[in-house]
Amino acid sequence: MKVAILFDGASAFATVPDQLILGTVDAIQAALVAEGNAVLRIAVHPDGKWIEKLRRAQVDLVFNMCEGVDGVAALEPAVIAVLELFGIPYTGSSSATTALCLRKHVVNSLLEKSGLPVPRFATIRPGGKLTPGVGFPAICKPAAEDASIGIEQRSVVRTTRALGDRLEAMLERWDEVIVQRYIDGREVNVGVLGDQVLPIAEIDFSGMPRGKWRIITYRSKWEEGSDEDLGALPQCPAPLSARLAAEVRRTALAAWKIVGGHGYGRVDMRIDAEGKPWILEVNANPDISPDAGLARMARVAGIEYGAMIRTVCELGLARDRARREAGARWDESQRLSGVALPSGEPELFVAPEP
Repeated sequence: MKVAILFDGASAFATVPDQLILGTVDAIQAALVAEGNAVLRIAVHPDGKWIEKLRRAQVDLVFNMCEGVDGVAALEPAVIAVLELFGIPYTGSSSATTALCLRKHVVNSLLEKSGLPVPRFATIRPGGKLTPGVGFPAICKPAAEDASIGIEQRSVVRTTRALGDRLEAMLERWDEVIVQRYIDGREVNVGVLGDQVLPIAEIDFSGMPRGKWRIITYRSKWEEGSDEDLGALPQCPAPLSARLAAEVRRTALAAWKIVGGHGYGRVDMRIDAEGKPWILEVNANPDISPDAGLARMARVAGIEYGAMIRTVCELGLARDRARREAGARWDESQRLSGVALPSGEPELFVAPEP
């Protein structure tokens, strides 16, 4: 099989750790080559030349690792939409799901309307009211970013004044900011691979320095060896009771299905002092590197990295087969309805009869 790995071209020259992805591309390529596949790397740049390169390559599958264009996460769905437009099989979630999950306030509203537990939240825009009334403590985060960008210890506020100061600073950089009630408790990550919920992981905050909030910040995710990194260590499986683990899995899987997730994903949650799980985020394109959380959860389930990559590919191919079969069924239904199916190019300009 011929597979193209698609990735943000800016990652080849990235100076910030959240954009460094070539190590993951190397790992995926190694896993695919070990399975006997031919692999082509295609870097995505704003000039669009990658599109023609991909079309000429005539690949069987695209392994989509493009998390943005030039580091802009909002452009991630547009890349997937190109694959959909040309009918090229690809891994991971659709452009619609990815766009949805990048809009945290929209996802929150959808999940809340579906009866799932989401902490009280409000969306703040420039010129808007800076006292949303979600209660304190509250946490402020960009509405359309991932990789913990924009999240630091000062993101959690206790007072109206601190909230106003934080929002004023954030609105200089982002057009939309989410203010959400901070849930004090345990943090868990739930990985999904196909229809399978992987073993639950928990973030151990016991080593977090005194006086710091127990949250995953940009520093804890990307500054290896920092105090916040060492204070937020993942452990899998999470030491949860059977009842609580079942509720967490059920809630996470329901959220994943509501957003239309496909292939692989991760749902991040908090468990409050009463043992109630709350959904923080649905990630349609989580880190899939060999040392990241999803691969760690898969290993605990007995799925080694190569097998996980193969499964992700198989899921992408299965979706494409279903798409083509649906198209064939539509043509057949039209024929059986007595409709003459068009052939060739339509005549767009027809001279009117005299």
